[in-house]
Amino acid sequence: MSETQNKVQDNPKILSGPVLQNSPNAFLSKTLLDRYRDLPLPEDKVLATYVWIDGSGEHVRCKDRTLNYIPETPKDLPIWNYDGSSTGQTTSTNSDTHLKPQAIYRDPFRRGNHVLVMCDTYDYSMQPTKTNHRIKCQEAYDRCRDHEPWFGIEQEYVLLDSDLRPFGWPTTGSPPAQGPYYCGVGANKVFARDLIEAHYKCCLYAGVPITGTNAEAMLSQWEFQVGPSVGVSAGDDLWIARFILHRLAEEFGVIVTFDPKPVSDWNGSGAHHNFSTKKMRDEGGITCC
Repeated sequence: MSETQNKVQDNPKILSGPVLQNSPNAFLSKTLLDRYRDLPLPEDKVLATYVWIDGSGEHVRCKDRTLNYIPETPKDLPIWNYDGSSTGQTTSTNSDTHLKPQAIYRDPFRRGNHVLVMCDTYDYSMQPTKTNHRIKCQEAYDRCRDHEPWFGIEQEYVLLDSDLRPFGWPTTGSPPAQGPYYCGVGANKVFARDLIEAHYKCCLYAGVPITGTNAEAMLSQWEFQVGPSVGVSAGDDLWIARFILHRLAEEFGVIVTFDPKPVSDWNGSGAHHNFSTKKMRDEGGITCC
């Protein structure tokens, strides 16, 4: 086993549980799905995918439900529940955990009137779970709405193969030193551009204000930019963009990690934030002495 493989596998943040020997999703024939994708559904049936952050504070979960109407706002959607003891958010004694819809996006996988729903989470007594940080963000935003705070987030991430090495890396050792990979072009400089292109378009279709994407400094490391988003919607947009990326990666048989340092001695991954207020954006709002 290579030194690089050891470093990646020893990082528990990347993937818990046994190491995958292969990716079954990558071997499924995606053409078979086309036989069923276009099945006509009753006009009054809408499929809603509820998405939330689990007890790790790092990973997303999802579940689907059928609606008999087209939701226009989050308030149109019912509060739902799930087993929080299976997501690290409660014990089995009181496992009912609630999902409160906060943002709606178009579903780029099912399309039509179907939706993705970003939710925050509450325990059995409707108190925010420990990983529900959105509620505090909302409270902060409500105190400064008049300033119109904008956020732009640059999300870096690394693609991993099923054996948890960075995608496309040699089975022993490492690829040539970083330098040619950042914003690179060429089969020996960037891997999985088709996945990144699919993510870009799916986000735009969904309504996520994704403003760009590029290959990063480490081979199989990429970045996308979200924003400008106003207030707490920046978090909703970022998490849905992450969900869409994970969901697409399932089909390609690739693993996505947002770990800040999956491989030592190589470029790390961050989520750089750009921020401004209405006053800062006005002419002369930012001056330099």
